[in-house]
Amino acid sequence: MARWGRAMPTLLKVGFAETLAYRAEFIIWMLTMTLPLVMLGLWTSVASEGPFAGYQQADFVAYYLGAFIVRNLTGNWVVWQMNEEIRTGSLMQRLLKPIHPFVTYVATHISAIPLRALVALPLAVILLATQGAGLLITDAPRIGLLLVALLGTFVLTFCLLVTIGALGFFLERSLALVEVYLGIFAVFSGYLVPLDLFPAWLQNLAAHLPFRYMLAFPVELLIGKLSFDQALVELAIQGLWVVIIGPLALLVWSLGVRKFEAYGS
Repeated sequence: MARWGRAMPTLLKVGFAETLAYRAEFIIWMLTMTLPLVMLGLWTSVASEGPFAGYQQADFVAYYLGAFIVRNLTGNWVVWQMNEEIRTGSLMQRLLKPIHPFVTYVATHISAIPLRALVALPLAVILLATQGAGLLITDAPRIGLLLVALLGTFVLTFCLLVTIGALGFFLERSLALVEVYLGIFAVFSGYLVPLDLFPAWLQNLAAHLPFRYMLAFPVELLIGKLSFDQALVELAIQGLWVVIIGPLALLVWSLGVRKFEAYGS
């Protein structure tokens, strides 16, 4: 663990350099994260003539800009990176390093956050602060929970995508699973539509899946829809999902690496 800590500054620098080297891919990935802005335009138009299911225009502005901010701070493209490295065999170079590949992957995607923030967040923050300022949390306890929730969102998203990416060791068309995942995520995370606009049975289903804790939970906390006690319960559930999916990611990865190394030898 101490060795990882000493190596992290160098890994972050390397990860940032990789992001700059693949800036075309980075920009394309950024464009795929603008769905909340598209949905913002749609729903504010719907609410222009009056509230929709209890949502005013300002509520939609706050929600979708919050979703845009959370997604940019916590999203990553590790599943595509892993798939490419498995396909080309370049993963072997990562496996030969003395640091676990998960650490180097994490460093790469953490190092990209400042660049994403520089490109995407200023406008979103300004609009959110001016159009939905009255909805944002301002109390220190919930802000503290929000920071922990954002960290949990990053870890949970990373672990789930690593699990899917590691299936590339076993499946030739593993990216098809990514497309399925993205569709499910868009619906059950609240990325497409706020979850409280769903029928009660669908809200209940979403509450029992991990996707809510990868977007809707931190967004709802950010815009004041959750009390401190509610947020604390949600944070515990998010942590439980990390405890479940984290070991699953390690297991699928370990089995896949054995297969990869056996094939390479």
